Amino acid sequence: MKILYHHRTRGRDVEGVHIRGIVNALRELGHEVKVLSFPGADPEQPRGHDAAVRGSAATAVTRLPGVLFEFFEMAYNLVTVFRIGAAIRRQRPQLIYERYSLFLWATVWMARRRGIPIVLEINDSALVERVRPLRLKALARRVEGWCFQRCTGLVFISGHFRQQAKDAYGTLSPCVVSPNAADVEVFDPGRHDRARLRSAHALEGRVVCGFVGSFAHWHGVDSFVEAIVGRLAEQPQLSLLLVGDGRTLAAVRERVAGCGMSDRILLPGRVDHDAIPHWIACMDYAVLPDSNHYGSPMKLFEFMAMGVAVVAPDYGPVAEVIADGRTGWLFPHKDMAACVQRVLDLAPRTQERARAGADARAYILRERRWRNNAEQLLALAFNQTGS
Repeated sequence: MKILYHHRTRGRDVEGVHIRGIVNALRELGHEVKVLSFPGADPEQPRGHDAAVRGSAATAVTRLPGVLFEFFEMAYNLVTVFRIGAAIRRQRPQLIYERYSLFLWATVWMARRRGIPIVLEINDSALVERVRPLRLKALARRVEGWCFQRCTGLVFISGHFRQQAKDAYGTLSPCVVSPNAADVEVFDPGRHDRARLRSAHALEGRVVCGFVGSFAHWHGVDSFVEAIVGRLAEQPQLSLLLVGDGRTLAAVRERVAGCGMSDRILLPGRVDHDAIPHWIACMDYAVLPDSNHYGSPMKLFEFMAMGVAVVAPDYGPVAEVIADGRTGWLFPHKDMAACVQRVLDLAPRTQERARAGADARAYILRERRWRNNAEQLLALAFNQTGS
């Protein structure tokens, strides 16, 4: 079957991982998939300097201020009409799959005109709190409601997200909940020499609790470090490996150095996505200090695929994935003291960590490969299964 995958993202970081995961899974199932990206933002292009140049146009657009950016988003519908029209004539797809973006109605309109099934994947919405404040919220919701009621199907990344949409817009097109997933071939603990990697990072003989992600306030890494630095003495064998970059990294580094904990709290900074499995292989368990009510954290699945169970907040989307005490450990969200206590309590529990890690990988292998997501969206598009 010929499938057209359309997105209007920068095609990098987490969104790029998700796009490649779905596209590759559809191809492995025997389908022909063409990716139609924002100019200069093809997630299938190689990374590096050339890729950065190609992505510069998308990056420049995202830096436009407030309302100007939102007007650009609306105007992009005109571009989409021509680009989707050309892609339909050229490829003659039997299904269009779109990563939904705010104000983007043209693809649904074109698909309905041409009689082509269209499934929207919902990772963002006018209903949720966003990093960039939404100025034209009423218009965004009106467009969104129209799209959600007129597409062939909707794929939500969490049950909470789906319920929000139902509460706001009433009747929706058939929909399913499909959390994120992991590439179990890449995120495979058997492919990594754990002892060698730990030795390379001076972690021999340590119990390592790790984090991989953005150092942003909503991920809570700065609050976690502040809450745990004074208690690390309770577990002398415990070290923290916090991988990533972002606005709060400088402050975290200053705090760690200031309290003389640089040997206990490692902060390697930003690493390429290809290197993430190597860092996770060094960890005994992981921590996700904070998340939100609607998101499906990508790193959660990658940790679990590597056999590393996670201490995580009990938001609905996280609790849909982690079985507390079996494939990970939950704590009341926004309760940083409870998060720190869980991390400290698990440090000496070698067998419990190993068992939960093994069960976490088994869960991913069984239910949360990208192939599972691809099969679910295809069933939604053509069998109209969903709620």
